[in-house]
Amino acid sequence: MNRYHSLLIFSAASILCYASCKPKQTPGEAAVKPLYTTEAVQFDSDDPAIWVNPQDSSKSLIIGTDKDENGGLYVFDLKGKIIKNKSIKGLKRPNNVDIAYGLNLGGRKVDIAVTTERMTHKLRIFSLPDMKPIDNGGIPVFEGETGEMFRDLMGIALYTNPEGQIYAIAGRKTGPREGSYLWQYLLEDDGTGKLKATLKRKFGKYSGKKEIEAIAVDNELGYIYYSDEQFGVRKYYADPAKGNNELDVFATTGFMEDHEGISIYKTSDTTGYILVSDQSANHFQVFNREGKQKLITSIPTSTSNSDGSDIYSKPLNSDFKHGIFVAMSDNKTFQLYRWEDLAGQKLKINK
Repeated sequence: MNRYHSLLIFSAASILCYASCKPKQTPGEAAVKPLYTTEAVQFDSDDPAIWVNPQDSSKSLIIGTDKDENGGLYVFDLKGKIIKNKSIKGLKRPNNVDIAYGLNLGGRKVDIAVTTERMTHKLRIFSLPDMKPIDNGGIPVFEGETGEMFRDLMGIALYTNPEGQIYAIAGRKTGPREGSYLWQYLLEDDGTGKLKATLKRKFGKYSGKKEIEAIAVDNELGYIYYSDEQFGVRKYYADPAKGNNELDVFATTGFMEDHEGISIYKTSDTTGYILVSDQSANHFQVFNREGKQKLITSIPTSTSNSDGSDIYSKPLNSDFKHGIFVAMSDNKTFQLYRWEDLAGQKLKINK
């Protein structure tokens, strides 16, 4: 069978599956629109993260990657305006970004933004809110792997355990099918006030269908989720001491093509929703957070081919009284949504 016929069959199968498997929508249901859209990055927006200012949540920041060999991290305010004196240029294809609070470094607690620098095979780490580098030029990961693609960094998620230790879970462009696609590193002070990363485990199955990029962590419940594109979402324990057995696979049907960004809206410490980008459909599929994950609804959004997303579940300011959802769109921007607009009548909101 030639490639053209294979593509036709794949496309037809995808359309039939999407038509028959996707959750039913209200007839004529319009895409939810964002409250704000950020100013455009220079090359290719990919993944956002939200830093909440502990002193004044109205001064919180959105950090977004600009994925290019001369890319960067753009910092935005809550209206989507670029903060030029905090944005970082000259990064070598930064892919994804995540945030953690209270890293013990040099005798003080530091909030951090961690991005994956794909072309150098390094984690780049910046303090918040000043966006100063604290990584001594970058921390190498996937060391010892053969082949460039086995070291090409893509996804990143940070896990903070109950003791306050912070781990980085790193994903790559491709990897082995069984047991070691993701590597997990403990981020800590090396004893001299400098940052180091210690490899703690290798884990994670892979379907081989496409790649793994989107990774998310539920700190309170202690789970890691990641999108195995065109296959489903896989679930593991976040604590390395609890082992590497896969706990569940969900979202295996009803997606038009790629599974992408994963975000968690928390209605309490143990309840809420997991949103997964159905990229080609411009929808976010919504699953329950607690217990075994089951599909609740699907939300059409104004994003185009959304890769990465992030969410915050509490009030930020007068615009975002019940939380904020930030999602990448392929026109070099990120879109900022009010949670109540996404929730509609089907999902709960935090008062």
